[in-house]
Amino acid sequence: MRALHYFHSSDRVTISVYKYASILLMGGFFAKLFGGVKVKECKVLMLGLDGAGKTTILYNMKSGNVIDTIPTIGFNVETLKFDKVQFMVWDVGGQSKIRALWKHYYEKSKGIIYVVDSSDEERIGLACK
Repeated sequence: MRALHYFHSSDRVTISVYKYASILLMGGFFAKLFGGVKVKECKVLMLGLDGAGKTTILYNMKSGNVIDTIPTIGFNVETLKFDKVQFMVWDVGGQSKIRALWKHYYEKSKGIIYVVDSSDEERIGLACK
């Protein structure tokens, strides 16, 4: 499988978004058969505790710039394209009251990016729950 890797040294966070094997294996076959592969759409959730850097990472992946952000109340949605896959990334807030609502976002999701702030040693155990 090919992967998109992202590393931001100040947050010490690594993210990997994996394509599905079926896209890689079958995509090439159908591309030759029908003369091209349409862009696949894929919903991905970005989850993690509040202050872990989810929104900063999302907008850095989108624009290539580090921007100042405010705490996410609710969610942010951005579209990122990688090869022939268009990822609709849902950055869901990480406050304790919002974490109880994460289960409602899972429907039709193809992947999860879970962001952990490794420098927040006091809450690393909470991030594992």
